[in-house]
Amino acid sequence: MELKETLDQVLASRGRDFLANDPLDFPRRYASAADREIAAFVSAALAYGRVAIIRNNLRDLFRRMPEGPAAFVRNFDPSRDLSRLEGFRHRFNSGADVGCLCFMLRGMIEEAGSLEGFFRLGDDPAAADIGDALNSFCRRALALDVSAVVGRRHLPPDSTVRYFMPRPEAGSACKRLCMFLRWVCRPDDGIDLGLWTIAPARLVVPLDTHIARISRLLGFTSRRSPGWKMALEVTEALRGLDAADPLRYDFALSHLGISEGCTGKEGRWCVECAVRGMCEIKGKL
Repeated sequence: MELKETLDQVLASRGRDFLANDPLDFPRRYASAADREIAAFVSAALAYGRVAIIRNNLRDLFRRMPEGPAAFVRNFDPSRDLSRLEGFRHRFNSGADVGCLCFMLRGMIEEAGSLEGFFRLGDDPAAADIGDALNSFCRRALALDVSAVVGRRHLPPDSTVRYFMPRPEAGSACKRLCMFLRWVCRPDDGIDLGLWTIAPARLVVPLDTHIARISRLLGFTSRRSPGWKMALEVTEALRGLDAADPLRYDFALSHLGISEGCTGKEGRWCVECAVRGMCEIKGKL
């Protein structure tokens, strides 16, 4: 109860302020649900590496879509629009990779009306979590015909576009896809977007290095290697705080690791940490 109350206070006092350093800031800039859905998927897909670089590159990317992300994707024509992405790069993903992703998203929308519709084609609402649905979503996405972009029906095995579609069945924590699902499935609370109707109780925590570290310190998991099994373990611990909405505290936990500068060892950062004394460090400063 002490941890729950502390995290509630963190969310109440600083939750929205965290958006200034988060990729979720970009989807929230759009008014329509369709724009937010596409902007959220693209923002999450590129959310790896340093936050400042992610935000700079997302700013560059969305400036190339003045008609809005939804219209850009729905009308994406490789012969016309790939040139608009020339020169874009985020670490090892190029503008051509993003163009291929946009073409895949266009295919999902044409098949099912929206990204949510495409996701639901492989989802069992009675399943305990979204793991199997993610496996299906990624397999079907990678089965789409992308010959108009890459010159062959399916992506080659070493294509960096595949990085956008990791699967739980391969052991991946699927951090960026789980983060996207958190954004669109949790209610609009000024942080998340509340676009989809999949029950928040079924979501799995977006496990990044910060969440993994903080979760070990708080005793949510004893695993050392981040992966799908650790993500499920941490999610189960979060269900102990809120069974209907276990990811309610994901944003606060993640930014405790980012904003407070926690390294997993006792240091000056312990002084201001909201969970000081509740973790394995047992801050003494």
